Amino acid sequence: MTSKLMRGTFLITLGTILSKVLGALYVIPFYAMIGEENVALYQIGYVPYSIFISIATAGVPLAVAKYIAKYNSLEEYAVGRRLFKSGIYLMMATGIISFAVLYFFAPTFAHIMLANQQNPSFTYEEVTTVIKAVSFALIVVPFMSLIRGFFQGHQSMGPSAVSTVVEQIVRIAFVLVGTFFVLNVFNGDTVTAISLATFAAFIGGIGSLMVLLWYWKKRKPYLDELLQHDKGNIDVSMTDMYKEIIIYAIPFVLVGIANPLYQLIDNVTFSRAFDAIAKTADEGRRALGIVSFSVHKLVIIPVSLATAFSLSLVPLVTESYVKGERDVMIRNLNQTFQILLFITMPAAIGLALLARPIYTVFYEPSTLGTEVLMTYAPVAILFALFAVTAAILQGINEQRFTMLSLLVGILVKLSLNIPFIKMFETKGAVYATALGYLASITINFIVIRLFIGYPFKLVVRRTILIVLFNLTMTVGVIASYKGLSMILSPDHKLQALVLIIICALIGALIYGYLGLKSKLADRLFGQRLQKIKQKLRLQ
Repeated sequence: MTSKLMRGTFLITLGTILSKVLGALYVIPFYAMIGEENVALYQIGYVPYSIFISIATAGVPLAVAKYIAKYNSLEEYAVGRRLFKSGIYLMMATGIISFAVLYFFAPTFAHIMLANQQNPSFTYEEVTTVIKAVSFALIVVPFMSLIRGFFQGHQSMGPSAVSTVVEQIVRIAFVLVGTFFVLNVFNGDTVTAISLATFAAFIGGIGSLMVLLWYWKKRKPYLDELLQHDKGNIDVSMTDMYKEIIIYAIPFVLVGIANPLYQLIDNVTFSRAFDAIAKTADEGRRALGIVSFSVHKLVIIPVSLATAFSLSLVPLVTESYVKGERDVMIRNLNQTFQILLFITMPAAIGLALLARPIYTVFYEPSTLGTEVLMTYAPVAILFALFAVTAAILQGINEQRFTMLSLLVGILVKLSLNIPFIKMFETKGAVYATALGYLASITINFIVIRLFIGYPFKLVVRRTILIVLFNLTMTVGVIASYKGLSMILSPDHKLQALVLIIICALIGALIYGYLGLKSKLADRLFGQRLQKIKQKLRLQ
């Protein structure tokens, strides 16, 4: 079972990380073309779409995966196939309805996004145009997400991983080429360029769907063969089937919209808070763009691992839970938490330590951008823990508490955002986000402990060890950074890139050496590391 977790997680992790890295890298040329002052318009237009796409699809892949995994474990393969066939029409309808609502009510959403702004940087018409452009993606993405969920339910993570990368590549290519042609060939305005960039989500979705349909054609003989071994002892009505799916999906939807909701709170409250501390509209717009777009694009990369674990963990936890295999489930959870922290923590800390050169390479030298990135980077660990703990609650059928934890977190964010921005300016929004997620994670951990009696002792001990490794790595990175900064400028793009590569390599070598020498990496990743240890003479 653990090997299934590792194999599935590796595929999803690879695909998700590649997707997130590409999503961060394209920002460099895109940012240069549209300018810092217009980044906020791109993000403002994307927030309503993010909420809609989460409502329409966020629960679908994991809910369908959980449902199919449950009945596959009982060898009732026909139940999952019936769900898939009927779900195709349902998701097509959901996509069209979601598109229509977002497109035709775009002016209303634009007013919401610009509410409470005394001197908005963008007009309602400009925001409306961007929202309408991105709404087209809702037509194709729900259908695409259903196919991903079907494959994941069969513990086949390759189709999701490959389609995710293809979706990102196609989208980014369209964004960059389209933006360049609008601004430099047709001499169009920035609003048109940004609208085309958001429309790229639809083009990327088409690319991903083509990949998934190819996988479906390739895997169909095997899937049909499973039907030959169907026991046929369970007959689930369509009403009961979708009732169960909805129960599964709602918490996944809430988890999916968590980040967009936090960003929505920032969008709605940022200007009001900045006005209260006598900041100008331009300063507020710039700060919002940094928090919601520039820095967020970088911070979300370490969270890719959590997303991967969520996708591969739910079917496995569901299967072991249904079969009553508590020991197997505990081992999977131990493995998950440890690997998550082992990889996410140094990535987040490294992002904070090298914030100045990283921000320079991706955008431009910025004191505010550096400060926000340093503050925001460690919050990635909380994002990851929330995603994984929420997935665990889904697997053990305690998804009702996911809703509770999210609502508590949102309430904390909403209550603290304006006071914290008044006290700490831009970084106050980050502090409020961190406390909101921390509250949600605490509730999730309590529920996991109460309902499955999960023993945290091993994870706590390993976490302490991982923290010590990170402290040692931090010393090495800081020392190397200060030394190299004497000859390399973190405010010059090429020199900053060299600085990042050298310091990151030093940090990785220190951290990797400690992980291998302590044999913690062996316990987490198995015998595959033996060859590496032999080459490094660590045996």
